[in-house]
Amino acid sequence: MAQTEALLTKQPAPQTIDPCELPPKVYNVACNTGEHTSSGLPTAGFRTAKYLMDEWYQNSYARYHQAFSDRDYSQRQRHESQQLAAETGSLAHRTQQDSTLKVGERLEEMHCWKSNLQQEVEDLTSETDLLLAQKQRLERALDATALPFSIAIDNLQCRDRRQHPDLVRDYVEEELLKEADLIRKIQELLKRTIQQAVNQTRLNREQKEMCEMGFSDKVESYNIDQSCSLYHNDSPEVQFHLHSTKFEESASTPQSWAKYTQDMLLRAEHERLGSVNLRSLIDSILRDTSEDLRLQSNAVNQAFVRRCEELEDAQNKLKYHLQKTLREISDQEHQISGLKQAIKDKEAPMRVAQTRLYQRSRRPNVELCRDRAQFRLLSEVEELNMSLTMLREKLQDAELALRNLEDSRMALEKDLAVKANSLFIDREKCMAHRHRYPSILRLAGYQ
Repeated sequence: MAQTEALLTKQPAPQTIDPCELPPKVYNVACNTGEHTSSGLPTAGFRTAKYLMDEWYQNSYARYHQAFSDRDYSQRQRHESQQLAAETGSLAHRTQQDSTLKVGERLEEMHCWKSNLQQEVEDLTSETDLLLAQKQRLERALDATALPFSIAIDNLQCRDRRQHPDLVRDYVEEELLKEADLIRKIQELLKRTIQQAVNQTRLNREQKEMCEMGFSDKVESYNIDQSCSLYHNDSPEVQFHLHSTKFEESASTPQSWAKYTQDMLLRAEHERLGSVNLRSLIDSILRDTSEDLRLQSNAVNQAFVRRCEELEDAQNKLKYHLQKTLREISDQEHQISGLKQAIKDKEAPMRVAQTRLYQRSRRPNVELCRDRAQFRLLSEVEELNMSLTMLREKLQDAELALRNLEDSRMALEKDLAVKANSLFIDREKCMAHRHRYPSILRLAGYQ
């Protein structure tokens, strides 16, 4: 006998044990098990035995009556069967239409999720490309900081070759030290930001792969459901699948299915927004660091210009004092020559006065008189000695002043050489080297 099958009016609960074949059940009579029963269970019985004549007549009449009863029962069965077939056919058509409608609704829902996943994959792809472009800007900016750092270190090393007393820790050196420290901090910041960009790129790609896997599964499921929605009773591909009604233990529910996809999209969107924020942070970091470097570079250049002006002013003043000192040395040399000549000019009067005294000391007897002439000669010699003493003292003072002037001249000339060396280092070495300082576009990673 054919086994009855009940129509499902609602989704069955998932099976908790593995399906297995049950022992066959023998039905004694045909019966309908419910309103939606698709078929009955017809029966037929046979009796084989030998009868007596009386029994033969009784059996014939019984057979006539049984035939009549069977015909009546058969007619009723045919009517009921036709009615049942029509009802089950209509029910099957309605359930098939409802199943097709449910599959169509599922296709629409799946198409929505599939489109969202596809859009998220495209957004993650474009966002990752933009983040990689920002990462390249960071790398170019990091490479661009090498030149300013080498310029700052070279300026500090060049200025160490200044001579005393210009070897001072002036504001130029302080600005250069600030610049070197600023560049080191910026390099560390750029390296940390590059690592953040690398980590964010990895997270973006992981979420993109997850979305691509989900999109691939959605596409495959969509194609399966789409082909299922096209099946009909006359489709050549349809066939019996006895165990297709069982539920897999790993099957998801509509709620878990939607939550899984929604969580995937939320994680992808979270990483994408994190990438957008990181790109904005990178842009602000590059803008601020490039501006800070250019501002510090301008501060160093202004300090160099100011220092060079101070050195030029000091150099001009030294030249002025050297010129005055040289003129004073020349005047002092002439003065010394005049003093020496004055001392020399006093020798003849001194010889004359001393000779007169010597000759008068040879006067005989009483003629050796201390007369006014004698006193005047003595006073004349004394005056000449005092004049010579004063002239010699002035000559010593003049020679001392000349030596001091010569020392000053040597010091001024040495200081002028030191100033010239300092100007050469600051202007020709340092400032000329700073003309190679990278532009703000290069420091921002655009070049």
